[in-house]
Amino acid sequence: MSTPRRAPRQAEAERNDRELLRAAREVLAEDGAHASVAAIAARAGVGIGSLYRRYRTKEELFQRLVELSLDQSLQALERALERDDPWEALAGFVTESLEAGGGSLAPIAGSVEITPDMWERNRRADAMLAALVERASAAGVLRPDVTVTDLWALLEQLSAAPMIEQLRKQGRTERLPAAIAARRRIVAIVLDGLRAPGTPLPGDPPGDDLFADRWARD
Repeated sequence: MSTPRRAPRQAEAERNDRELLRAAREVLAEDGAHASVAAIAARAGVGIGSLYRRYRTKEELFQRLVELSLDQSLQALERALERDDPWEALAGFVTESLEAGGGSLAPIAGSVEITPDMWERNRRADAMLAALVERASAAGVLRPDVTVTDLWALLEQLSAAPMIEQLRKQGRTERLPAAIAARRRIVAIVLDGLRAPGTPLPGDPPGDDLFADRWARD
């Protein structure tokens, strides 16, 4: 039997949701936590009413972004752990995460409530990344002073792409391929800096609470 076709309204709602989530990421990259629902709806090409029918508040929309980001990280980590080569596994995770926008939600840290389920997903991601780091360190391919928190911080820093966001905002899409290619070169340079032996890193390694405290809302 053939699979029933989705109702036009359901298909439209799903399409609008995808556009809202895409637009929310882009507006967040430009405006940070002060991103307005009006700007997000306009970027998505939907009305404010459509946004509020799907998400009752801006916080709910941002929470959904966090959930999706955590799921993407977990999936990328699972694929990385399936690789046999320790370096390719770690480098592959970093590259895939950045391609998917990993770390780009840093501007909303502390401004949304993180549910127990989100904390649990984050705990799982920490454990899986720790396994990648341990494998790479044991194989002698990762510099010994790199920690899990170093890598999360690296993803957050590299997720910012001012050149790409500026060109996109200006509508100069013809320059985007060159900007994306330049960013990939920078990522490759940074990955090379993670390789052993490397020069000693300055200061003490950041603690796990560096991220936990930032995301916890008073």
